[in-house]
Amino acid sequence: MSQYFKVGDQVLWNPSNGVAGLFMRSAEAVAPETGLSTGLGLMDNDECEIDLPAFAAFVTALVDRYEHSNNRILHSLMEGFIATALVLVERGGVELPASDADDDWKDVQVGKDSAWPGTGQVRGVERWAALSARHARAMPR
Repeated sequence: MSQYFKVGDQVLWNPSNGVAGLFMRSAEAVAPETGLSTGLGLMDNDECEIDLPAFAAFVTALVDRYEHSNNRILHSLMEGFIATALVLVERGGVELPASDADDDWKDVQVGKDSAWPGTGQVRGVERWAALSARHARAMPR
């Protein structure tokens, strides 16, 4: 069995039931870090409709929270969820704004026209790009 994460008729991800459930519960667990709605609808008939603008705002706030912290445990706990969420945002065609983190190395942009490794933005972008690319390869549509 599998479940679909969709925006309209566009399927962004089709994970197994267990992985989909863990992703949904993880979103609810990290939501208080942002004070925002996750943008993920209820799983209904094996489908979750994503409110893409709300989800993108939620993911942007999570990246910002991550980038403004130097707590390694917080990073470890958030990293996998954020990387997975970044894939969904990118597949939905949304470009996230750059992080307003103070250090240049913490700048993060995601989207089809975003600056990726080798384009002048360094470590933060490269880390997120590499991690989300690894996740994307493992995320069936």
